[in-house]
Order: sequence, then structure tokens, then C-alpha cells
Amino acid sequence: MNKITLELAKKIIAGAEEEATKLGISMVISVVDDGGNLVAIHRMDDAWLASIEIAQNKAWTSVALKMPTGNLADATVPAAELFGLNTTNNGRLVVFGGGIPLLIDGKVVGAIGVSGSAVPHDVQVAEAGVKVFNEQSTS
Repeated sequence: MNKITLELAKKIIAGAEEEATKLGISMVISVVDDGGNLVAIHRMDDAWLASIEIAQNKAWTSVALKMPTGNLADATVPAAELFGLNTTNNGRLVVFGGGIPLLIDGKVVGAIGVSGSAVPHDVQVAEAGVKVFNEQSTS
């Protein structure tokens, strides 16, 4: 497997949603392919409307920069080397946690983006989706 299919994206989303439900938080979960193209998006009941775009942009950022969005937090504060990065790419780059690339043999094949709560919860829910992806890609 080297491609994010809709079937796989649904499994990733289900794993992430399960974690969000455990936390008692409604979230938006997005999965993109290696080109940053949307494969699937899921908005849990009562999740913030703003989180729809944020979740998609977190996933896109993770693919575009081949890293978790949380890695950008310290480098993009005022006076840091990448300050203003989030204003590039038509404002699509997200510089806080919740977007994580999906890797096979070290190669980015897609990403998950989660939004709807505090950043640590977004990351926790995204990591649950990544865990499902890793289980699927090794089976």
C-alpha cells in the first residue's frame, strides 16, 4: 500500500473519532493524499464550523512541509526565523499542532488534520488516526 484510499481514510477517521469520543469532544478530522488533495473529511456532531477549514489546512500543511504542524510552533513566533510563515500559501499553512503526516518507509503518502479543541487534544486525536494508519500499512 502506498496510496491513501477512501476506504483507508475512513478507517483512519474512525480511529481518530473514537479517541475524540473518549475525550468527550466533537472534532473535525481530515485526511489528504500525498498531493494534499482531500480524500475524506468528517465533522462530528456539534464540532466547530471553523474547524472544517482548519483541519483540512493542518493536513495540507503536514504534506506540504513533510512534518507535523506542531513542529512549526516555536519557529514561527515573533522574532523567530520563520515568523510570518503562516501568511504564505494564501494563509493555508497552520503552525500549531493537529496535523501529522502519514509515512510509509519514511515517505509521506498523506496526512491527517484534526481541529476542534485545545492543541494537545487535537494532537492526541490525530495520533490515534496515525496509529490506525500504521496498523493498516503494516498488515
